Formats: sequence, structure tokens, C-alpha cells
Amino acid sequence: MEWTRIAELFVAALSLGSIYALMALGLALVYGILRLVNFAYGELIMIAGYAMWQLQRLGFGVPWALEVLLAVGVVTLTSIVLERVAFRPVRASHGPPINVLITSFACSTVLQSLAMVLISPRSKGIEYPPIVSAQLTLGPVRIAVFDIMAMIVGGVSLVALTFLLKKTFLGISLRAAADDFTMTRLLGVRANGVIAAAFAISGALAGISSVLWLARIGLVRPGIGLGPVIIAFFASVVGGVESLAGAVVGGFILGFLTVGLQAILPASLLEYRSAFTFLVVIIVLLVRPQGLLPGRHMREAR
Repeated sequence: MEWTRIAELFVAALSLGSIYALMALGLALVYGILRLVNFAYGELIMIAGYAMWQLQRLGFGVPWALEVLLAVGVVTLTSIVLERVAFRPVRASHGPPINVLITSFACSTVLQSLAMVLISPRSKGIEYPPIVSAQLTLGPVRIAVFDIMAMIVGGVSLVALTFLLKKTFLGISLRAAADDFTMTRLLGVRANGVIAAAFAISGALAGISSVLWLARIGLVRPGIGLGPVIIAFFASVVGGVESLAGAVVGGFILGFLTVGLQAILPASLLEYRSAFTFLVVIIVLLVRPQGLLPGRHMREAR
């Protein structure tokens, strides 16, 4: 394989890994505090797509950058509402932990059904600026502008989140809650506030991920969130489901694995790429079941 092809695949893998890392981070952030795998996370990605489609359909002439910000804002607000309306009452009932998991499945089903009833079960096209699909030529190497955009957006988002978690009171509270939720509450940190903040940040990451993910296909439909939530789950498990850094590492590993298999598999086996990817994931978990970067959270009731 020529070095130019390797360079192009490397950039594509970094781009895809950036998207996967953002998805996994949004899922792991809520899990770190609530021990909840929020399977409604995929529907947040769907909602961001429909928000962009609706803004374009109304024809207000909203600039694309503002359209993206509004879509991310809608998803963030939706995540906060889900936490307040659906998850908080279930937590407050002090029932078994599985009740919260069932609630996430119920939210996923309800949001999908609302999309099918209120909008359409058919796919809707989303328009992106022409530059997103353009190619940049650097000597013999051709790089998609979208790949550069995904790496920049992913990198900036990860740096911003790192700054938030390490340099702000909210971030320190989130990290403390992930380590020892009971002690954090005893120190005077409001539990509901920390959990709501985690859902808000998770929703914002879902919105950013959605903009990048949907740019690859240009379509949104009610079931579009299933693929991303499975990817986010597997990436976080591979990296270490209790570790935010592990979620990022797992996302990049899954991105490189996906692009690598796309390049080396023969055409007759390309349709089984996902099966090969998950086979590698299973092998990794057999060797290191706690993930590559296991967290050190305490097991306690949330």
C-alpha cells in the first residue's frame, strides 16, 4: 500500500475516531455518575438531525453555523428535560437500578415513535455547505475537508470538556461524583444539580456528534440513533466504561479499526465489516475485561 493511501486512511481514521470518541464520552459521562447506560442517547442524535432539517424546511435563511448551534441547543435542552421528567422521578422512587435502565429504553421508544408519527417514518435529507464535501489536495495526498472539520471540532470539544472537568467547580463536582457520589453529597454538592449537568453535557456532545455523523450520510430518520448508540457503548466498554479517558481511547480505537477493515477486507467481505469489528472488540474484552483504561469508581447506590 502506497504511503499516500496510508496517509489518507490515517486522516480518515482520526476523523471517524473523533466522532466515535465524542459519542462514547457523552454516554460514559452519565454512566460514571448514575451507572446508567442511557440507550435514549441515540435518539438525542436523531433529534439534532430533525432540528437541522426543520430549520432548513422553514426557510428562514438561518446561517449554517447558527443552525448547528440551535440544533445542539435543542438536544441539550431535550436531555435536561428527559432527566427531569423521566429519570429523576424513577431515581426518587428508590426502586431497583434496573428501573432506570428500563426508563432509558422507554424514552428511546417514545422518542422514535413521536418522530414517526409527528414527522415521517421516511428519511429526510439535510443540506450541508458544499465545502463539507470538498477535497483538499496536499501534493499526492487528497484529504476530505469534512475529515479536517471533524478532527478540529472533535479536538476543540475534547479540550473544552477537559478544561471544564479540571478547572471549574462544576467539573470538579462531576469528577468527584463519579468517584464517590455519597461523599460528594455529604460535602454539600447538590446531587440533582450534578446529575442534570451531566445530562446537559451529554446532550451537547450528542448534538455535536450528530452534526458530524449526519454529514457523512446527509439523511435523518427515526431509527438513525441505533448505530451511534451501539458504537458509543462498544467504544466506552473497550476503553473502560467507568473512565472518561477510556471512552475517548475506545472511540479512536474503534475508528481506526473500522477504517482499517474497510481498507484491507476484500469486496466480498465488506458487508461483514461490523461483524469483524465486534469480533475484535470481543477478543479485547476477553484479554482485558475491565477495558483498556479502567476507572476507579466505587460501587454504590445512586
